[in-house]
Order: sequence, then structure tokens, then C-alpha cells
Amino acid sequence: MEIKLITEHKEDYFEWLLLADEQKELVEAYLYQGDMWALEEEGVKTVSIVIFKDRQTCELKNLVTLPSHQGHGYGNKMIQFLFSYYHSSYQYMEVGTGDSPKTIPFYEKCGFKRDHIIPNFFLDHYDHPIIEDGVLLKDMIYLKKEL
Repeated sequence: MEIKLITEHKEDYFEWLLLADEQKELVEAYLYQGDMWALEEEGVKTVSIVIFKDRQTCELKNLVTLPSHQGHGYGNKMIQFLFSYYHSSYQYMEVGTGDSPKTIPFYEKCGFKRDHIIPNFFLDHYDHPIIEDGVLLKDMIYLKKEL
């Protein structure tokens, strides 16, 4: 297994990123703002983007593992790598997600703790309803981890 920084042709992963964030305009807005990483093990399994909010905080903006490779620990391995990589430069990493019965427990298992909520984020910023695991997403739940 190898995790690589992607510096060129980030748009090649655009369709991947849309699996985790369905609003094309939002993905376009952060695609080139930060670092893109790819976890490879006999091909790419997981892709992530980390942006830099301020001097203390970086944000995991997108994390996607292809559905056929989910449940094998790739997302967790990527997050643990990112914690280690950004530890010396940032005090905190945060992630924003919908209140999904799969997503929130995953991030909590990785060490994130609930921090704050942006009410109606998905209703206000997406041009269609976002439904995950049968749940209509409304609020953006932010979780934070001290690095």
C-alpha cells in the first residue's frame, strides 16, 4: 500500500469525488485549493482532498473509497496517514458531513469528535435532495480532531 500526493491532473479523479460530494460546483470550488491524496494498492482505492482553513486547522474536504473497495479499511488508513502527515503543521483537522448513520460513526471511530452544526447546509447549497442510507441530509455536522 502506498499513499501519494497528486499534484497534476486532479480533474482525472473528479468522478470519484462526486461519489462523496454530489454537488459539482462545490467540488470544483475546492478541487485545486488543497492537497489531493490517493491510496494505491493494486490500483487506486481511496482519494482525499485536504484544504487549509487557517494556521491551526486543516479540513478533510473529500474522502472517497470506490464502493467495491469499501469496508476494507482503506478510508481509515487514509485518515490515519493524514493525521500523521498534518500533525506537524496544524493543530486540528476537521471534517463536515451529513448526519448519516454510516458516516458519522465512521469519523468518530477514526477519532473525530462532534464540534458544530451548520443548519440546513444541504438544503441551501445543493440543487437536489441528498439522501444517504435512507436519510435526507439537512444539516452539515462538523467533527474535529486534535492532531
